[in-house]
Amino acid sequence: MGIAFYPNDGEDAETLLKNALSAMLRAKKTGRGNYQLYDSRSRNKLLDLIELDNYMHHALEKNEFVLHYQPQVDITTGRIVGTEALIRWNNPKLGIISPAKFIPLAEENGLILPIGDWVLKTACAQNKKWMELGYDPIYISVNISALQIHQSDFVDKISQVLYETQMEAKYLELEITESIAMEDTETRIKILEVLRNMGVRIAIDDFGTGYSSLSYLRRFQLTSLKIDQSFTRELVSNEKDAAIVSTIIAIGQNLNLKIIAEGVETQEQLEFLRKKKCDNIQGYLYSRPVSSDELEKLLKNPPDLSEL
Repeated sequence: MGIAFYPNDGEDAETLLKNALSAMLRAKKTGRGNYQLYDSRSRNKLLDLIELDNYMHHALEKNEFVLHYQPQVDITTGRIVGTEALIRWNNPKLGIISPAKFIPLAEENGLILPIGDWVLKTACAQNKKWMELGYDPIYISVNISALQIHQSDFVDKISQVLYETQMEAKYLELEITESIAMEDTETRIKILEVLRNMGVRIAIDDFGTGYSSLSYLRRFQLTSLKIDQSFTRELVSNEKDAAIVSTIIAIGQNLNLKIIAEGVETQEQLEFLRKKKCDNIQGYLYSRPVSSDELEKLLKNPPDLSEL
C-alpha cells in the first residue's frame, strides 16, 4: 500500500493518486506486505531513474560508452601483466555517470546484456591492437554479470568474440563475484570448466566479501583471486584486515592461484603485500583507470614500483 495525505502531498485527486502510486512502488521494492508514505525525495529519485533508463536505451547506438583501463602489476618485476576494462558513460545532458549508478539499473532493465557484449568485444579488440603494435602481451580482465553468465549461449559468445578479434583465449580474464559463483553451483562449475579448457582465465572478484565458502575454490577451475579493496584499505592500521589479507594470500599460494590486491594506494600497503608475497597489485599507487591512449603510454614507459 502507498499512502499520500491531503493537502501536503496534493490538493487534488489526480495528484494524490499519482503520489500514492509512487509510494506503493516503494512498498513493493521493500518486499511487499508493507506500506510506505509518500516522500517527495523518493519520487524525485524515481523520476531520475526513469530519465536515466530512457537515456540508457540509446546510449550504445549513440556511442556514449567508453572503456578505461587500470593496469595490474607484477609486484616482483614491476611489469604490467594485465589490465581491467572498466566502463564509463558520458551522456551529453547528464555528464559522466558513475558505473555504481547505472550498472545496477542496467542489470534490472536487461540492458546489461548488450552492454556486456560491447564491453567484452571492445576490450578484446583493444588488447589485440596493443599486441599488434608490438607491446608485450598482457591479459585483459572483463567483469561478467549474473545475467550474462545465465545465458545459454554465454560460452558461444566468448568463443565468437575471440574469433572475431583474433585474440588468444589465454589473454582474456573473466571476473565473477563470489555470489555469482555460488548461484546454481553445478552449472557454474561446468561453464567455468569449459572456459578454462578453452584457455580463458577465471578470477573471483572482491574475494572475502561474499559467501567466502572455501569449497568452491577446490571445485572451480580458477586462475586468480582478487582481494577486495575494503580489506586493502586498512591492512596497515587494522590487525584484522591484515590477518584476512595474509590468509587470502596464503590460501592462494597453497592452491596455486594468482593473488591480485585491489585498491593499493600507499607505499606501506605495497610493502606489506610484497612481504606476504602477493603476486599482483592494482590501484591508484600505480595508476588510476585511464584511456586506451594513456594505458599505451604506460606500456611504453612503465613507472618504477620502487620509486612510487
